[in-house]
Amino acid sequence: MALAQGKLEELKRNVLFTFLLIVVFRIASQIPVPGVDPMALKSYFSSGGGGLFDLINTFSGGAFKRFSVVALGIMPYITTSIIFSLLGEVIPQLQELQEDADGHRRIQKWTRYCTVLLCMVQGYGMAAMFEGFKTASNLAVVPEPGMLFRIVTMITLAAGTMFLLWLGERITEYGIENGVSLIIFAGIAVALPSEMIQKITLYRNGELPGVSLLIFLVVIVAIFYVVAYIERSFRAIPVQYAKKVVHNRVYGGAQTLPMKVDTGGVMPPILASSLLAAPATFASFIPAESMLKPFFDTFQQSLYPGRLLFNIFFALLIVYMTYFYAPIQFKTKKISDMLQRNNAFVPGIRPGTKTKEFLDFVLFRLSFFGALFLIVVCVIPSIITGSQTRFGGTSMLILVSVCIRVMMNVQSFLYADKYDSAYKAKGKYNGSKRRF
Repeated sequence: MALAQGKLEELKRNVLFTFLLIVVFRIASQIPVPGVDPMALKSYFSSGGGGLFDLINTFSGGAFKRFSVVALGIMPYITTSIIFSLLGEVIPQLQELQEDADGHRRIQKWTRYCTVLLCMVQGYGMAAMFEGFKTASNLAVVPEPGMLFRIVTMITLAAGTMFLLWLGERITEYGIENGVSLIIFAGIAVALPSEMIQKITLYRNGELPGVSLLIFLVVIVAIFYVVAYIERSFRAIPVQYAKKVVHNRVYGGAQTLPMKVDTGGVMPPILASSLLAAPATFASFIPAESMLKPFFDTFQQSLYPGRLLFNIFFALLIVYMTYFYAPIQFKTKKISDMLQRNNAFVPGIRPGTKTKEFLDFVLFRLSFFGALFLIVVCVIPSIITGSQTRFGGTSMLILVSVCIRVMMNVQSFLYADKYDSAYKAKGKYNGSKRRF
């Protein structure tokens, strides 16, 4: 019983530590970059500016529209990590490093260096972009623009992203879930109550019809149910292991290999939205007197969330990224080799190359339904509600998947404590009559 109480206290400490670091993240998101007028910035975005960056603002917990020191969030690190994962598929030397422990640490170091470089580039683009923001009363968001402001912004935003990465590593080490996922989760979850209150206020003031509010609530509940159902759905591949007898016990037999329906997870819509935001980043580097500036501005306005062109490109990119990212997540060649080494096979399928081809076939079909699922939850809600909402499919995917993983981690922690207590109660590990 004392052991169980100690484990419970450890779990409480982990939860409290995670909560405190998330509070630190929320405090940092309130600190603006030096050289920015916070009141002018608030006035600019309250007047409806910056609709293209709603998704970035959602992931950063509102830090983007406050131009906080952590405005870039953790996304540059995720982007560079994905790039190195993709490079590992096409560069054999990099793939060998990923499979080795020392090589993996080297890749992590390179990823951090590239994250700093990417933050510098994005920070310069954001500084140049915010210099052009003005309120309705012609008040500049950046009172003193220039190269000094851009350099300070680059250094500040890079430091903010690396600070969030450090927080995420501490949460992973001492908390209850992957720190990067929890930081993104906190950034999204903190904005949901304010949007719900805003919708209710509009309804009470008569600006939002009751039918629209009801449709909004029904769409949220439907998305939550569909995402929770699909995230826990698997395609069970039967696997037969060769039976062997060890100490009068039979090991092996029939088991299953689970394959998620949504194999790509939340990464395809995140990658798709990042690509759609690229024109805005390029437009910020083009001088105002350039002949290409009007073209990029027109193209950027047509890619606002909720527009027809945005929805079409978003859906097509989701399909492409799903088929592109799913094989990276579920490596059929590696799994088929592992099954062959362990004297296992899929009934009716020969080990080796035939097993890989069968797994590729199943993964291809699952990717179709996964891409269809992502399109439904990421594009359809904005079409039905007629507006861009923080309760969209990408946000709900992150929220539900992180919640499921946190619940599974807590359950695994408690079950491990029960098994440990049960074994020690039977005297298998402790005491003078221990078995081993």
